Amino acid sequence: MKSKSMARVLELAKPHKKTIIITSILSLLIGIGEIVKPYILEVAIDEYISKGVFQKGAITVSMLGAIYIGIVLLGNIIDFITTTTVNLMGEEVIYSLRNKLFKFSQNTNVTFHDKTSAGKLFVRITNDVEDISSLFKDIVATIIKDIILIFAIAGIMLYFNWKLGLLAFVVVPFIVLFSWTLTGILHKQYDVSKAIRTNLNTFLAESIYGAKIIKVFNIQKEKQAECEDYTEDYFKARVKTGVIEGLLPALMTVLEKIGIAIIVVVCTNHIFGISLEVGFIYAFITYMSQLFEPITRIIENIETVQEAFVSIDKIYDILDQKEFLEDFETGITLKEVKGKIEFKNVWFSYDNGENWILKDVSFTINPGESIALVGKTGSGKTTITNLINRFYEIQKGEILLDDINIKDINLRSLRSNIGIILQDPFIFAKSIKDNIKLYKNLDDMDVEEAIELASADEFVNSFPDGMEHISNERGNSYSEGQKQLIAFARVFANNPNIFVLDEATANIDTYTESLIQKSIDRLSANKTSIFIAHRLSTIVNVDKIIVLDNGSIVEEGNHETLLQTDGYYSKLYNAYYESLG
Repeated sequence: MKSKSMARVLELAKPHKKTIIITSILSLLIGIGEIVKPYILEVAIDEYISKGVFQKGAITVSMLGAIYIGIVLLGNIIDFITTTTVNLMGEEVIYSLRNKLFKFSQNTNVTFHDKTSAGKLFVRITNDVEDISSLFKDIVATIIKDIILIFAIAGIMLYFNWKLGLLAFVVVPFIVLFSWTLTGILHKQYDVSKAIRTNLNTFLAESIYGAKIIKVFNIQKEKQAECEDYTEDYFKARVKTGVIEGLLPALMTVLEKIGIAIIVVVCTNHIFGISLEVGFIYAFITYMSQLFEPITRIIENIETVQEAFVSIDKIYDILDQKEFLEDFETGITLKEVKGKIEFKNVWFSYDNGENWILKDVSFTINPGESIALVGKTGSGKTTITNLINRFYEIQKGEILLDDINIKDINLRSLRSNIGIILQDPFIFAKSIKDNIKLYKNLDDMDVEEAIELASADEFVNSFPDGMEHISNERGNSYSEGQKQLIAFARVFANNPNIFVLDEATANIDTYTESLIQKSIDRLSANKTSIFIAHRLSTIVNVDKIIVLDNGSIVEEGNHETLLQTDGYYSKLYNAYYESLG
């Protein structure tokens, strides 16, 4: 076990310190009862039953039996209390850690999600958290009791007969040797199997989300073969783990029986002058078995411990990446946004300068002005809109909003003033109303107005329950155009000061597009608007067109001016109309 992993376990256990102490004490009481029971039987057999005596002084055999039964009943009651309490603690650990992981994932920047697969996050938040829960439920509260019991029982055995006790402990070095060797192998094997499980879950998540593409290209067989490869790798890894897991308790059982055999052989053959009464031999064999119970429990729990420690390390591999966390608390809160956006000599790369996506880009969008970003795929259009929202940090230059560097603006304040409509909007499996409100404090009238403004009223009213209609996962019950209408209504309802439309009308028919265009014109009359469109016919009326090529601005001006210059934009525009036939 790595010290860092142990420190992380202790950090998780810290809020439950009192619970762990109390349940450990209660568990210890159970253990004491287990130690006392063989002694009561030994006394009853050797001092009473074997001698035909049923009472000595005030103590009778019946009283010993009653004490024995009382210990059993009390032990079961305490066991029920400790088990319930420990299970509750395990669930609290799951609750806390799962929420912590999800909160972390929500507060990380886009770069983190670019480099971390959704499948990997699913595994961390579900399977790995469950593994840690097992550690707290099965081990944390009992490990102290087991360690104390081992020493207590060993001490009692030595006290009763030190020669027999030492002979019984001959097997202990073998226990330590086997455990140490096999647990080291087991830890490495857990690392391997968990890595394979993460890859498998990533593949499954990707394949489920991409089910339509798989069907379109008829690659079900290929995907099935790929799945079988992943599952076979995981199967082989788990088989190896299972063999080691099974070997440990099997070895413990063999060593336990060897220890008991030593006791029997020595006592029956009077070796080393040891000759004991029947009840004492019974008690000593019982103590031998009891000694192995906590040892066996610890050995068997090695699986849970190893798995939990690997899971803890993988979870903290995520949580320790604090450099990806976005700061939503500090910064200037914008009170009145006019909408002036300025790029000053901006350089940006997704890989820290190895491949520049934007190269020394400078331009100004005045308040209330509408502009269009035009260029071939990969020229940097969408990157500019991502940078305005501070989804990524630039390497050189400045981006200003109303003459304030956006790095100095509170992120929530910045993004709440920018409305984005993407080509492929995301629809949650909630009602249309919830998808438009997105937890904002809007009443039904505001939502209805946004639906009407987005020309979505006809489609929404086609459902018997209207805007209360629940979507399927990812909006799969709606057409692409209908999802886009919901996305427009979502932005209209929030009424931001700056609009960004990234190919936002690509999936809408010409009639609906004309209705939405009127709504956009009406709503954005006094607001800053940025359009990205391959349909150049949709941007001819904007105030300014910025033409990009390979990350640099090559032309800037309105539609008429750029056509007259017969430059890069003119060629794009003419090629667009030629493509229409």
